[in-house]
Amino acid sequence: MTEDQAVLENVGPRLRGFRKALGLTLATLAERTGLTPSTISRLERGHIRPTLEQLLPLARAYAVPLDELVAAPTTGDPRVHLRPFRKDGLTFVPLGVKTGGMRAYKVIYPPMSKLPPPRFHVHPGREWFYVLHGTVQLVLTDTRTELTAGEAAEFDTATPHWIGNARDDVPAETIAIYGQQGERVHVTDV
Repeated sequence: MTEDQAVLENVGPRLRGFRKALGLTLATLAERTGLTPSTISRLERGHIRPTLEQLLPLARAYAVPLDELVAAPTTGDPRVHLRPFRKDGLTFVPLGVKTGGMRAYKVIYPPMSKLPPPRFHVHPGREWFYVLHGTVQLVLTDTRTELTAGEAAEFDTATPHWIGNARDDVPAETIAIYGQQGERVHVTDV
């Protein structure tokens, strides 16, 4: 079996895996893509080979690059081209491509006086971050913890939480890992 044949054989299970990972039904995915539930089912079971016209809306629905959707062999430059974005006064620098699962970011917190007022978040899952520079304040319900460079924290995100810079003179930087639930709440504008 050639590498291309192996890629084509695995497209169906990958498509089904992306859909299941996001908890989407065939009907919901059909609404988002314009494909019929029957077509999506046949693609996932490998009964038909996908066309570009089918893969493009699926890649958009799963928010992954087309080559990742089909697990195309890697070619060219393996570096991640970082495109920082701002949300709620923070700067997020993606450290990898969106895979539908965990996402890693470098998060830059401006000095405390430049942060918006604290807003607690609650969602299913876990969150982890590592402080690269500065001092970060983690508030879990009524408990405040300050973490400095070299320290890490992990917590259940069902607990009301807020993270911000603890100092007013310098930015703080962390590496943060979010699952789908955490990403939805903290990072993306949905």
